[in-house]
Amino acid sequence: MAKRWHIRSHDPQRIASLQRAAGVSDVVAQLLICRGITEPTKAKSFLDPKLTDLYDPESLPGCRDAAKRIHAAIEAKRKIVIYGDYDVDGMSGTAILYLCLKLLGGEVSYYVPHRVDEGYGLNCEAVQSWGNGRASMMISVDCGIGGVAEAIAARDCGLELIITDHHEIGPTLPAAAAIVHPQLGEYPFAGLSGSGVAFKLAWAICQQASGAQKVSPRLRDFLVQAVGLAALGTVADVVPLVDENRVLVHHGLESLARCPTLGVATLMKIAKVEPKTNGDGRPRLHSEDIGFALAPRLNAAGRLAQAQLGVELLVTDRPERAVELAQYIDQLNGSRQTLERSTQLAATKQIDEHFNAEDDSALVLAERGWHPGVIGIVAGRLAEKHHRPVVIVSWDQMGNRPGVGSARSVPGFNLHAALDACGEHLLSHGGHAAAAGLKIEESKIADFRKAFCERAASEISHQQRVADLMIDAEFPLSAFTTKTVYQMERLAPFGQHNPRPLLCATGATLVGPTKAMGTGGRHISMRLSQHGASLRAVAFGGGEWADALNAATRPIDIAFRPVINSYQGRHNVELHLVDWREGE
Repeated sequence: MAKRWHIRSHDPQRIASLQRAAGVSDVVAQLLICRGITEPTKAKSFLDPKLTDLYDPESLPGCRDAAKRIHAAIEAKRKIVIYGDYDVDGMSGTAILYLCLKLLGGEVSYYVPHRVDEGYGLNCEAVQSWGNGRASMMISVDCGIGGVAEAIAARDCGLELIITDHHEIGPTLPAAAAIVHPQLGEYPFAGLSGSGVAFKLAWAICQQASGAQKVSPRLRDFLVQAVGLAALGTVADVVPLVDENRVLVHHGLESLARCPTLGVATLMKIAKVEPKTNGDGRPRLHSEDIGFALAPRLNAAGRLAQAQLGVELLVTDRPERAVELAQYIDQLNGSRQTLERSTQLAATKQIDEHFNAEDDSALVLAERGWHPGVIGIVAGRLAEKHHRPVVIVSWDQMGNRPGVGSARSVPGFNLHAALDACGEHLLSHGGHAAAAGLKIEESKIADFRKAFCERAASEISHQQRVADLMIDAEFPLSAFTTKTVYQMERLAPFGQHNPRPLLCATGATLVGPTKAMGTGGRHISMRLSQHGASLRAVAFGGGEWADALNAATRPIDIAFRPVINSYQGRHNVELHLVDWREGE
C-alpha cells in the first residue's frame, strides 16, 4: 500500500543553536528537535539518562503498602505465589519478584496460566487452587486490575491478594489487599510496563528489607540485574520508550550485556545475540536485539502454552537446565514461525476473497483452527500492511469453546474504547488502545463485525487510511559515515515514541539486481548508489518489491533507517529500507 511521505521541516538556526548549547553534532541536534527536544538541559538528560532519574518507588501508587505486606509475609515464613501473565512482560516481571523474594528468604512459587485453556489474567479456578492453605499470599504481575470476581474468590479461600498491573483500569477496582498501578494516583509517569511496575515493587521490598532508602550492596547487585529483566519486558511490551521507561531500558540494556541472568545469557548465545558498542566502548544490547531475537523466542513459549518454562529459564541457576530450556524455547519459536506463516497466508486469502482491504474501514477475520497464540502477530502484520484496525478470531476446532480473538490498531484509533462500545457482542475483552484481546460466541461475529467496522468508519477518515511516513530529514547517501551513524545511536534505545531515525534520499539507483534473502525470499538486499556514494540496503519483509525495483526505469527515492552492521570485526553502515518510490 502506498504511503504518504512527510519530511519534517529543517531550521538551520535552531539546529545550530542546540548543537552549540548541548555539545552535539548537527545531525543529532536535528533529530532531537524532530523529537520535540529543543532545550539543552533536556537534550543532555535525554542523551545521558541516569538511574537517579528514576522516581522513588514509594511514589508509585500502592507500592509502599504492598512492599510492607510482602516483606512481613517473608518474615513470617508465609507461602507466597506470584501469578504472572504469559507474555514476555509478565514473564520478566514474575522473574524479578520471584528472584527478589527468594533472595530475601521467602517461601515463593510462581504460576502462569495456560494461554488457550485459561486465557488472559486472573481466573477463579486457578486462584482457588492456590488458596485454602497451599499459599496465603498471591501477587499478580502484569494482570489483575480487571479481576473483580477473582479478588472475591481470593478472599474467600484465604489468599491475601496483591495486584500489580499497568493495563487500563475499569469502572470497578478489585477488592485486593493492595493494588500497585501507575495510573491510580499522581504518579509522574503512567506508561510503565508490567515488568517496570514489578521492578519498582522489588526495589521497595529491598528498601523494606534494608530498613533504609539505600539498599544493601547484595540487594543493589540484584536490582542492577533486575533492571535488565525490566528492560526485556518493557521493550517486548512496546510501551513508550520515554521518561522512566527510557532510563530503565538504557541501563537495562547495559545490564543485559554485563550481568544477565544465567537463562538470559544462555538464550542470547542460542539466538546469536552479542553485545555491541555505540562507539563509546561500553558494551550493551540494542532494543532491536530484544524485539527481534530474545522477545520472540520467549513469547513463543507463551503463545504455545509453555510460558511457565519461559519464567523457569529466566530464574534458573542450573547451567544444564538453562541450556535445555533455551534450546526447547528456540524450537518452539521455529514452530511459532511456521504457524504464523500459514495463518497469515490463510488470513490474506480470506481478505482477498471476502473483504475489500481498500474500502473496508476495518478487517474482522475468523476461522476454525487458527492457533490463538499467533493470531495477534498476524493481526499486527495485516494492520501495518493495510493500515486498518484488524481483529482475528480463532474458533475452537470442536466448537465447544468461545472464539478467542486478538486485535491490533493503527494510530488514532483506540481499540480499548472501540471494544467497550461493541461490548454487547462480546463475552469479554481487555488490553490497550493499540492491542487487545477478546472472547466471542460464533453466533455474534456478524453483529460484532458490523458494529466494529461502523465504529472504525466513524473515527477513521479516508485520508487516515493511508499510512503516513514521518521522515526526520533528507540527506545524501554520502552523509552516512560510520561516525555519523554512531552519533545517531546516542538517541537509543529506540522503540515506541522514540523510533530509530527515519531518513530519505532522492535519485538513487540500483547497482545490479536485488538479491532474495530468508525463507521464500521474504527479504531482499541490494546495493544503492547516489552521486558516487554506494551503500548496501536491506528490505526486511520487502520480497514483494523485488520485481518492481528491478524494473524501475528512473532513479528511485528511498526512505530508510541507517544502522551499523557489525560482522567479523568489521563495522559498516547499512540502510534498512522502509519505503521507496520512483523519482520524478
